[in-house]
Amino acid sequence: MKIALLDSGIGLLAATAAVRRLRPDADLVLSLDPDGMPWGPRTPADIIGRALTLARAAAAHGPEALIIGCNTATVHALTALRARLEPDLPVIGTVPAIKPAAAAGGPFAIWATPATTGSPYQRGLIEEFADGVPVTEVPCPGLAEAVEHADEAAVDAAVAAAAALTPADVTTVVLGCTHYELVAERIRAAVQRPGRPPLVLHGSAGAVAAQALRRIGEQPAPEAAATGTLTVLLSGREGAALPAPALAYAEGRLLRTATPAR
Repeated sequence: MKIALLDSGIGLLAATAAVRRLRPDADLVLSLDPDGMPWGPRTPADIIGRALTLARAAAAHGPEALIIGCNTATVHALTALRARLEPDLPVIGTVPAIKPAAAAGGPFAIWATPATTGSPYQRGLIEEFADGVPVTEVPCPGLAEAVEHADEAAVDAAVAAAAALTPADVTTVVLGCTHYELVAERIRAAVQRPGRPPLVLHGSAGAVAAQALRRIGEQPAPEAAATGTLTVLLSGREGAALPAPALAYAEGRLLRTATPAR
């Protein structure tokens, strides 16, 4: 079994690690775009073009499914990627976990990039799944970029700024950018208020990994032998290894233990 994932940067690590945990025997192909990142400030047409280029590079390795490990790319490129690749190659997008957060009924916040915060896409999800539930959209300028570069000081500053915008009565935070899942515990520590119930964080990685397996008719097998290989593509080029900042995170270190690509 081989599964590919694409993103402009290392935000795809969360979903990749989730796939690795569910299927240690799966071969993984990671298609990143260091030449074009970040994608957030780019036009939708540019994002679609770059996503298609990454997808074609990944598809050349014969995966059975392609995960878009990025919220921004999902918003702009999912339809184009599916039109180009399906049904031969199932494409799975990453959607903020607004539905399960709203189901709990308590007030919650959505941390997302400034471009996503207040967007018609995110507002549509709120209207569809969170009608009547108090929701605060929290823009997090600079957080994804700080995570991408493993800049500890910049991560702390961006998290603190977003925490200051998060109402004190919030019981749940939706991580609306895949990069944020890599610093989830730092977000929890910044938002948790003394005397309040433990903060609930909702990411998308686990659900996306499970959906990819369902789309190709496979079941989780976390007990399988860890024989899966790892192939890294950097803006379409064969890469020798994950970008160095990836190893600052547990998800990246987990993938480093993978068998070198055959």
